[in-house]
Amino acid sequence: MAAKRDTSLYDQVVRITHVYLGPAADRFIARQLENHLHKAPEDLSRADLLSLIDWIRVVVSLMTENGEIVEEYTGELQKLAGPAAKRSRKKEDT
Repeated sequence: MAAKRDTSLYDQVVRITHVYLGPAADRFIARQLENHLHKAPEDLSRADLLSLIDWIRVVVSLMTENGEIVEEYTGELQKLAGPAAKRSRKKEDT
């Protein structure tokens, strides 16, 4: 049985993004981190996820008018942030 490989949070975000943006995923996420959060990919933390997701929502909304896809994609990313992110997002929505 092969050992399960630990992946960084950045790798997890890129893997999800790849489903929606294909091979551009790595470059897209790296640019969002560097330009908006002023962080290197290896420095991405769970605390950064909500800000990153907000930027991704804005940028992807400019790329497509399909709001369902945008919500599906950002919803998948929010799962990485865990239950605390969902509670925080609900507070912002009220």
